[in-house]
Amino acid sequence: MPQIQFEIKRFNELSAAELYNLLQLRAEVFIVEQNCVYQDIDGKDYKALHLIGTYEGKIVAYSRLFKAGDYFDNASIGRVVIAANYRYKKWGHSLVQAGIAGIEKHFNTTRITISAQLYLQKFYESNGFVAVSDTYLEDDIPHIEMLKS
Repeated sequence: MPQIQFEIKRFNELSAAELYNLLQLRAEVFIVEQNCVYQDIDGKDYKALHLIGTYEGKIVAYSRLFKAGDYFDNASIGRVVIAANYRYKKWGHSLVQAGIAGIEKHFNTTRITISAQLYLQKFYESNGFVAVSDTYLEDDIPHIEMLKS
């Protein structure tokens, strides 16, 4: 049975089709599904490493990885997303673990800060993150800053 495959690429290594498909996935979830009108294309994609999860040739999972100082003082994982039709496969944990491993490999650190949607706090806690802030609004969605060290 095929499994999800993860690959990390720099911005300039993404093909036009990969970039289109990952931006489409981000828009489907973060803008349409979550009914949140905000500027997803924020200029930070150039700095990020792009963690892409494919299944049967289709991008179904994605996140951005940042070195310390590019987003937070610590390394960071953001734009964590699984396509709605594939969430039943429970690949979210695999995606986060691949992100943690990618940061360790590429940025030589285990200290990672994230801005997590509040409803996902327990999910991130199960992946080793702890809450380090009160709840705050980001794009009108409750978030919490979390740290893995």
